[in-house]
Amino acid sequence: MRIPILYQLEDCPYCKLVKEKLEEKNIEYQNVNVIRSREDKLRKELFEKSGVPTVPVLQIGNKYIGESKDIIKYLEKIP
Repeated sequence: MRIPILYQLEDCPYCKLVKEKLEEKNIEYQNVNVIRSREDKLRKELFEKSGVPTVPVLQIGNKYIGESKDIIKYLEKIP
């Protein structure tokens, strides 16, 4: 499995919750800080792929999961 990528804002409380769950599950991941503007090229791309205009977004392979509660629910299913 490729290392998951967490797209986040540095001071985002929802991103922090996802990071805590990743660390609790001992899942190695890469952080990518995005800028606040939803007009940013990367933010637009994340929206297209995840269907969610906000962060955090977790990329696992070719799968993009947005919304912290959905990411955490997904991570909880991993043994």
